[in-house]
Amino acid sequence: MKAIQLNEQTRELFIGDFLTPLIGDDELLVKVHATAINRADILQKQGKYPVPNGASPILGLEMSGTIEKIGKNVTKWQVGDRVCGLLPGGGYAEYVSIPSSLAIPIPSNLNFEEAAAIPEVFLTAYLNLFELGQLKENETVLIHAGASGVGTAAIQLVKEFGSFSIITAGSEEKLNACLDLGAHQAINYKNNDFQVEVQKLTNGKGVDVILDFVGAPYFHQNLQSLNVNGRLILIGTMGGVKVDELNLLPLLMKRISIIGSTLRSQTLQQKVHLTNQFKEHVLPLFEKTNIKPVIDTIFNWDEVNEAHKRMENNENIGKIVLRIN
Repeated sequence: MKAIQLNEQTRELFIGDFLTPLIGDDELLVKVHATAINRADILQKQGKYPVPNGASPILGLEMSGTIEKIGKNVTKWQVGDRVCGLLPGGGYAEYVSIPSSLAIPIPSNLNFEEAAAIPEVFLTAYLNLFELGQLKENETVLIHAGASGVGTAAIQLVKEFGSFSIITAGSEEKLNACLDLGAHQAINYKNNDFQVEVQKLTNGKGVDVILDFVGAPYFHQNLQSLNVNGRLILIGTMGGVKVDELNLLPLLMKRISIIGSTLRSQTLQQKVHLTNQFKEHVLPLFEKTNIKPVIDTIFNWDEVNEAHKRMENNENIGKIVLRIN
């Protein structure tokens, strides 16, 4: 098969030959129609994100496509079914293998490009908001990087499940896009101290949950922005990993919980549980068009380097999708 691979010298991506994956008795071979770009792909390309044991060295943490072959123990799927799903790697290719328990049926009202924009961000948002963050109805969540893929998914889920969101973003275009998706308040972090703004918007109470991609530079402000019994969910460290002069007192006084979270390193059993929860609670919302995948741009896979640059430059609002020819 053809697959996108990495030139180790130049760190440029190119399309070349690669072995088509074999499937086990409980797996599916999927002909990939589309995949999407994630921050982890950028980090892996830069040599900063080791490939998990047993995972494909090919980039790509999600895909959509049609089932080409099924393992002998698979009973719930048929050749030709349209599916999308999470991957530990391998999405930037013509074919990929996936455990049948991780496959998600594509709603009939969505095309392959739209379906490829769903798995990583919506499962990440669901996991961190509800499974880990225990977000409840009428609570408020602060979502950093609101215009990112996960941010745009989280905004919609928060609204749909009866909670409130405050987002941060760095341009008026991104702020307005988030408000259009259902964010209740938006803060331009380039012009305002988000901690001060959160206190104003919540009448000094603070928020109940924070989804943070930035890490160290936001840590102190995040603690000050949380309510009593607040939950800080750390899902990225784009701004750095080392916090200076850590003051533990807010943790004690407010009974704050800090939870670190990554999706890729979860066990298969954990991913199956999350996928099943998603199918039950979120997938029907796409069918009813209550929520939608937010697509920034669609590139053909021979334009993968341009697609990566768009994410590296933080230009995207929502997902960047690659169409696999």
